[in-house]
Amino acid sequence: MRTALLIPVLDEELALPVVLAELPSDHRVIVCDNGSTDRSVAIARELGAEVVCEPKRGYGGAVLAGIALLAADPPDVVVVLDGDHSIWVEDLAAILAPLREGRADLVIGERLTLGDRDSLTAPQRFGNRLATAIIHAQTGHRYRDMGPLRGIRWGALMDLDMGDPTWGWNVEMQLKALRSGVRVLEVPVRYRARIGTSKISGTVGGVARAGARILWACWKYR
Repeated sequence: MRTALLIPVLDEELALPVVLAELPSDHRVIVCDNGSTDRSVAIARELGAEVVCEPKRGYGGAVLAGIALLAADPPDVVVVLDGDHSIWVEDLAAILAPLREGRADLVIGERLTLGDRDSLTAPQRFGNRLATAIIHAQTGHRYRDMGPLRGIRWGALMDLDMGDPTWGWNVEMQLKALRSGVRVLEVPVRYRARIGTSKISGTVGGVARAGARILWACWKYR
């Protein structure tokens, strides 16, 4: 099963070397830079990762740039993971196993069961509860998490026709998956405090912008 790892980053020069050093060597690794002003791009290239740059800020835009790069030689599975060292690389196996075994088309890492007690900030927990509650009200499906670690079959990803360039990306994917009949599975994964300060949950403005985009996505993709 050919697997590509997409790592959206914005100024992650402290965490990125650790993340890349821990990743298995048998996957294609693409760092999706979102306008970093530090050495993130240089570090990624020095450590052998492919790099695609999307200077217009937006989480979804960075991931979409990575998907566009993959289109010329698509993998069987795409995994999206953060470049801040908050996930445990060993848990990639838990994400990939249901896809390899044909039990799911989209696997989302659920952080609430196994995550460190203080790994999710209060804004993250609130945003999670709000988004999952709205999706449940709209569809009847109860997601536990909107986790950033997720794997999806290439064919299913193409069927979803993803387009949100903002922090509404995960909401779009999880709503569209339910609407289109994509088989979704959540699996518990570990989660820890990130290296460095979050550009979103670490600032009041970031929290407000992300929250607004998540609410907008819930309405737009309902």
